[in-house]
Amino acid sequence: MPNDNTLRARTKQFALRVMKLVNTLPNTRAGDVIGKQLLRSATSVGANYRAAQRGRSRAEFCAKLGIVEEESDECSYWLELLCESGMVAAEALSDLMREADEITAMIVASIRTARD
Repeated sequence: MPNDNTLRARTKQFALRVMKLVNTLPNTRAGDVIGKQLLRSATSVGANYRAAQRGRSRAEFCAKLGIVEEESDECSYWLELLCESGMVAAEALSDLMREADEITAMIVASIRTARD
């Protein structure tokens, strides 16, 4: 499992990559709605991970990580929609989709460790 600084950097890079992707989406109603949802959830991943690191208790830490888990999983959903709708080619999304899944898995493992 990566240390806190590594995961902090990964969540930030994930948000930056999503920002670039969103800027390439078609200027359609669907592109705008999905883009805003994806951008909101992707930037929330890193922001809430940072907030978790500042948690005042184990319970607060776990609660914030729970938000990170939800938001990273939500990113996967929006990325899947972009792919399955044909708005973005699957090859262009595969790395981001893998990163969202890996972040989710690491957060789930962190929550389990913190609760034990």
